[in-house]
Amino acid sequence: MNFDTISASKIDEYFNDNNVIIIDVRNHYDYSQGHIPTAINIPYNEFHEVKRSLPRNKTLILYCERGGTSIILARDLCKEGYIVKNIYGGINAYRGPLE
Repeated sequence: MNFDTISASKIDEYFNDNNVIIIDVRNHYDYSQGHIPTAINIPYNEFHEVKRSLPRNKTLILYCERGGTSIILARDLCKEGYIVKNIYGGINAYRGPLE
């Protein structure tokens, strides 16, 4: 199974999509300092504890600081049957307003 990689400039297309969950996998502190609008925070080191609660029928869009950690997680989730996209370059590539 494969997952898609999207550019950070395209993320705003997903903000109001009820079939998408945007997930920031950085730690709680970094998330609190600013995150992509509508993103929820599930830190990478806590992800495997809560992933069972995530719906498999929605697209999960993952990002981290630069894209490395989220791409590893995206690969793992894809193998488990989740629908996943990863933001290339992470939040560092995002140029829009932060929440």
